[in-house]
Amino acid sequence: MSHEELYPSVLDAIGGTPLVELSRVSRGLEGRVFAKLEFLNPGYSKKDRIARQMIEEAEAGGALGPGDTVVELTSGNTGTGLAIVCAAKGYRFVAVMSRGNSIERARMMAALGAEVVLVDQCPESTPGEVSGADLARVEEKAREIVEQRGAFRADQFQLEGNSRAHYQHTAPEIMRQSGGIDAFCDFIGSGGSFAGCARYFKECDSAIQCYIVEPAGAAAFAGETVTRPNHRIQGGGYAMRDLALIDRALVDGCLQVSDADAREMTRRLAKEEGLFAGYSSGANLAAAFQLLQSAHRGGRIAILLPDSGLKYLSTDLWSLGRVDTAPRH
Repeated sequence: MSHEELYPSVLDAIGGTPLVELSRVSRGLEGRVFAKLEFLNPGYSKKDRIARQMIEEAEAGGALGPGDTVVELTSGNTGTGLAIVCAAKGYRFVAVMSRGNSIERARMMAALGAEVVLVDQCPESTPGEVSGADLARVEEKAREIVEQRGAFRADQFQLEGNSRAHYQHTAPEIMRQSGGIDAFCDFIGSGGSFAGCARYFKECDSAIQCYIVEPAGAAAFAGETVTRPNHRIQGGGYAMRDLALIDRALVDGCLQVSDADAREMTRRLAKEEGLFAGYSSGANLAAAFQLLQSAHRGGRIAILLPDSGLKYLSTDLWSLGRVDTAPRH
């Protein structure tokens, strides 16, 4: 839909995000990096796309009707997308989230009308670092609420609407906007954006190489021993070996990114490109640089910038830097 049109609903404002070449931050490297600005969706993340897709498919299939309640676990982004979609469609929504995620996300979901249930982290976990064990607690609570309330579970880890949103919309947009790519790399949480985009890209051109990105020390999907489950990159890296949405035949390789590299690249995106994004955006950029320095030197790499830096203001991602707080006379 053209941005020059009058939209009948916020739902029509989801998708159609710009693709920007990162020519400044990649200066000195051979090749090009194209970044899909998913933080320009209404809920400031790529998850708005899957929220709309899952809800509309549930309506079409008769699994969701007027007056129903929707429940889902979230690190904040899927919950925000579902809060927006449910508000626009008139459903009650319950977001179940670990206390390890940044508080901005809970506040935003509540502002959008969601009931937010915060789940305590495991005793051995660190605030701001959500592990697979923490996520298991959130999953248990989400199932309990679904059963108690007879609600619809918008299960982003299982419902194919998640990957279908990216197969039908995100990836075709990237191909139209870019004119063609050589590789795609994506930090995985539920795996939906990787699965949907990789499938579409390979149908367009089987030579396009697709890589998953995980945190260093928590690369379980790649088959490595997990030594650091409590990483800083929120929204993924839950040390899961099996993700229902990902067909391993689509995976051409696995990349790992450290917390420090993700943080540095996220900050560089802001300072050098003017793109205020979150941790996973920095992880994707760091992974793209790995590819440009090895197998894809001189190539065209596509990445997503999954969410906004606004969702990390309470974390150590951003420091005050030079802020003049002296009183004016």
